[in-house]
Amino acid sequence: MSRLIVRNPEAPALRVRGLHKHFSTVEAVRGIDLEVHRGEIFGFLGPNGAGKTTTIRTLVGLLHPSAGQIELGGFDLLSDPVAAKTIVGFIPDRPFIYEKLTGREFLRFIAGLYKVYEEEVDELEERIDDLLLFFELEEWGDELVESYSHGMKQRLVMGAALLHEPEIIIVDEPMVGLDPKGARLLKSLFQQRAEGGGAIFMSTHTLAVAEELCDRIAIIQEGEIIAAGTLGELRARAGMGGDEAARLEAVFLKLTTDEDMEEVVRALRL
Repeated sequence: MSRLIVRNPEAPALRVRGLHKHFSTVEAVRGIDLEVHRGEIFGFLGPNGAGKTTTIRTLVGLLHPSAGQIELGGFDLLSDPVAAKTIVGFIPDRPFIYEKLTGREFLRFIAGLYKVYEEEVDELEERIDDLLLFFELEEWGDELVESYSHGMKQRLVMGAALLHEPEIIIVDEPMVGLDPKGARLLKSLFQQRAEGGGAIFMSTHTLAVAEELCDRIAIIQEGEIIAAGTLGELRARAGMGGDEAARLEAVFLKLTTDEDMEEVVRALRL
């Protein structure tokens, strides 16, 4: 992997202020404030229907916010969308790919969308070779995507998201469809990107992954951030500050579940 170049090093990787998103009469996101630092893996957790995917789709420009401000690497997503989107790599929870292309052709297509390597064909091919090798798809690069397994398609989408060397990776449910080897590869990738000065914004239901990887975590419920901070700070918020062994699952349930439902969850585990 090549060295990450940061355009506005003084600006946070991601800054969100007063984000709202309405769908007709439904308010899916209600006044979210977030800040993600460079070199950080930031977890975004919440129950089903809490507003995670709506927030992510708004952050990457797939949905237009009803109100609020989003800055990506110092670029305002609304007033300067091209500059903002240029520095972001988005990995959705399900891969959507033109299946009549080969893996290599798909990566070339994505390069064209981002207008990278336009004058450097040899460098583009080298970059594509590197990504296919990293994601263990080198033997499948010239095969049609329709012949790929779900996990292989997901790895190809990850490679496409990295093709333009984004400063920020925004990912929705990164482990969906990945086998243990693929999951380990992705964890290593996220850690490498953060160590190199990049930032990862990651929504996941896999609390063990969030606990293992994330420097800080925000929990969203009913469209609002109800808690944010390190695991230690979340423990304190949940009234479990003295229990350093408390796992993220217990903290999450304490913060998002009423007492009666928490008892039901405990009973189901017996």
